[in-house]
Amino acid sequence: MDDETKGVTRRGLLKGIATTAVAATAGSAVVLAEEARKAAAGPGLPVSITVNGQAQSGVFEPRTTLAEALRETWGLTGTKIGCDRGACGACTVLLDGLPVNSCLTLVHDADGRSVTTVEGLGAPEALSPVQKAFVEADGMQCGFCTPGMVVSAEALLRRTPSPSPDEIRAAVAGNLCRCGTYAGVFAACEGAKKGARHG
Repeated sequence: MDDETKGVTRRGLLKGIATTAVAATAGSAVVLAEEARKAAAGPGLPVSITVNGQAQSGVFEPRTTLAEALRETWGLTGTKIGCDRGACGACTVLLDGLPVNSCLTLVHDADGRSVTTVEGLGAPEALSPVQKAFVEADGMQCGFCTPGMVVSAEALLRRTPSPSPDEIRAAVAGNLCRCGTYAGVFAACEGAKKGARHG
């Protein structure tokens, strides 16, 4: 017994080897995972998009979403990222005139196409009819969902200048408002359809 308590014991040696093996395996797994992530990301690819009437370009990893490019590269932060999985509609933009969730759209899928964000609809000093109607109808509270709601309403009024209440509800069904301002949103759409000129 005395010999086992002095120096390295067989049990201690085995525990040390096992601990080292586990640590080495875990370290290798982290390194391999990082290498796999970099390989999956791949090199950047060029993209050219017309955003709010202006040519924009950049080099992006294949996994970059349109929402990320709009916000982080081109500074268009009106497009919000809420759920980041296409369930809330805060990131809604128009892609060739159609509403899409930009968090689910890869920036490369928009290459050579036209994108309109909430900033492209109007400016603070010259609001679009839809934006103005949202202000007048108090169709917002915290405002986080508002850009997506406005873009969805714009898309509706472009294709259906005089939508019915049911069509309005269907158009914004993909936009989640956690504050519950739907009555104001519906009223804004009703108000916008009266004075809006859409082409």
